[in-house]
Amino acid sequence: MDSEKTKDQTRLLTRRSFLGDAAAGAAFSLVPAEVLAGGGPPPSDRLNIAGIGVGNRGQAVLSECETENIVALCDVDPQYASETFETYPNAEIFTDYRRMFDRMGGDIDAVVIATPDHAHAAVTMAALDLKKHVYCEKPLAHTVAEVRRMREKARETNVTTQMGNQGHSGEGTRLIHEWINAGAIGPVREVHCWTPLHGSYYWPRHMEPKKASAAPDHLAWDLWCRPTPRKPYSPSYHPRHWRAWWHFGCGMLGDMGCHHMDAPYWALDLQAPSRVEASCSQTNAARAPDRSIVTYTFPARNERGPVKLRWYDGDIKPPRPAQLKAGRNLRKMGILFVGENGCLHSGHTGEDPVLIPMSRMEDFDLPPEHLPRVEKSHPQHWIECCKQGKQADSGFHYSGGLAEIVLLGTVAIRARKPIEWDAEAMKITNVPEANRFLRPNFRKGFSL
Repeated sequence: MDSEKTKDQTRLLTRRSFLGDAAAGAAFSLVPAEVLAGGGPPPSDRLNIAGIGVGNRGQAVLSECETENIVALCDVDPQYASETFETYPNAEIFTDYRRMFDRMGGDIDAVVIATPDHAHAAVTMAALDLKKHVYCEKPLAHTVAEVRRMREKARETNVTTQMGNQGHSGEGTRLIHEWINAGAIGPVREVHCWTPLHGSYYWPRHMEPKKASAAPDHLAWDLWCRPTPRKPYSPSYHPRHWRAWWHFGCGMLGDMGCHHMDAPYWALDLQAPSRVEASCSQTNAARAPDRSIVTYTFPARNERGPVKLRWYDGDIKPPRPAQLKAGRNLRKMGILFVGENGCLHSGHTGEDPVLIPMSRMEDFDLPPEHLPRVEKSHPQHWIECCKQGKQADSGFHYSGGLAEIVLLGTVAIRARKPIEWDAEAMKITNVPEANRFLRPNFRKGFSL
């Protein structure tokens, strides 16, 4: 493969970081904190972090991990990831995460994974096998079976995990939980979540695959496709449009659902849905729709009644609540809780919650704070928990259930029929042919 790479890529791949130099021991020697520039933690207190898939979201997450040592970077497209590579010149560079783990496994404490969805599980399982702490972008995995196995493996290894649904560390999500559970709007029987993302650079509407062509020299296309069966290269897939294709992504619901549904999942203590039904714009077996409505039915649990949660994407919004003052509109993207005594409206990650009608905010007695606050960013919370030997708030123990709900919505879209869900058996009971969408289609040599 090296013979196929450009001179720049070869330079990046063969560049030695300070970890491999004789001076590495000095770089990681114990130094009193007071002599460190900037007053940061001494090197011995820092995590050694590797990034896998660092051209977009991976770059953003790593930028919030710079209190630590970024020691290795892996991306199958060095051109797309070049800015990240240049930002961390001392990091060792790889195109294959397996080679990275073989070569540097003993020097890595934690891994940030931001590959396309189809590779999340394979990369995460490799990291968990080595007992590395893992931060994995949403929607955690490509299929329900992968999420289940990742969750089990994280529990077995007892490492610190985190899914990249940043709103879970926010103040708004905690306020929603406290207000709902204090009875601010009474029992909640209905929730609406919506996002307008379409027609953009990330999600071109009515997109069809461009004619297959040879992959550019800077892209290791076979590695990009793994662990799924290789497809002919098309610029319709890489670098940004892969979410639209079921082979690699999970559509708009997979992209944004773990953000929008987090607050209701947590505040209402939602468990697995019993039924999921989808209606959507024209779609096919290969491509996700550009607009859809997905309705989840959650049964009663504990002392709470049943809940209907509706997801809208594209240019669809829920009905405007009657309690909303004339001249005011729902936000461009957001969450709406409908209770017996009013509504609660927030941004899509739970930010800036308000009661509707908004006049209720004037005499609303805020309930006592009973949830611990996260003072740092979502990635920094994960880092802190890694060092303390604790689970992060959106660790796989929590986020696995949320991701599973989101992915069941994509199954209902693909099945084109309402599905009845048996969570314990991990089985769709009424549309047997839809069960194939619950498990990954891995190429030979890859498995969970």
